[in-house]
Amino acid sequence: MTAFDVSERRIWDGRAESYARTFAHLCAHTVPVLLDAASTGAGTRLLDVGCGSGSVTVAAVGRGAVVRAVDAEPGMVAATRRAAPGVEVRTGSLPQLPYPDGEFDAVVANFVLNHVGRPLDSLVELRRITRPGGRIAVTIWQVPNAPGQALIGRAAEAAGLTRPDWLATVDEEHNFPRTPDGLGALLTAAGLGDVRSESLSWDHRAEADDWWAGPASGVAATGQLLNGRGPEGVAAAKREYDVMCKEFAAEDGLLALPHVAVLAHGRV
Repeated sequence: MTAFDVSERRIWDGRAESYARTFAHLCAHTVPVLLDAASTGAGTRLLDVGCGSGSVTVAAVGRGAVVRAVDAEPGMVAATRRAAPGVEVRTGSLPQLPYPDGEFDAVVANFVLNHVGRPLDSLVELRRITRPGGRIAVTIWQVPNAPGQALIGRAAEAAGLTRPDWLATVDEEHNFPRTPDGLGALLTAAGLGDVRSESLSWDHRAEADDWWAGPASGVAATGQLLNGRGPEGVAAAKREYDVMCKEFAAEDGLLALPHVAVLAHGRV
């Protein structure tokens, strides 16, 4: 594993329940278009990579697909098993998954490439386990981030918080532009054909306290930034956050938080 992979394991260790209560609702927004891009229907042998709390798995089962799922975090594996009884869910991490060559008609990874240290190698692995003619579809968060995604990071910065030294980034030689062109080029480099990519924009609506709860409990890299200086740092960032939230307040009292993701898909 790269230093980034080790950092990611530390970030997500034991945080499956906090993720399910918070950011899982955000990440579920792209599930329908992700499954459409993978041509998911009745009888499709599909693998949900990085299954999280099970939103992709449950939706694919609802379409009649024959679904299996895998995640690096045991708590996420348990969560998907609860959400989708009867589905085989295993522990495994990219870029090496415990499946034979050509095992699946389609493989999907919803916001998973954001969390691996070797994205190209990971896509090559997804191609390996997909049959010839099968489809692979992935999403990532676009960079630069949309204002809604950047909100809590801005609050932390305004409070004087800094990134913990142990929180690694992807090595330059393995990184790629987090844009439609960048992700599309990565799929092409992994050997996929008929590659298409696009931006997906939406406003995620949430209660201000609910949106704060995920990072405050340590979820994701933003959560580690927020908690890097202990309770005093979290409280200082919360004061900044409460002020900044007014920028996104909707008439019904919820926050309307702009987000932008990238969807890319191709054929083996």
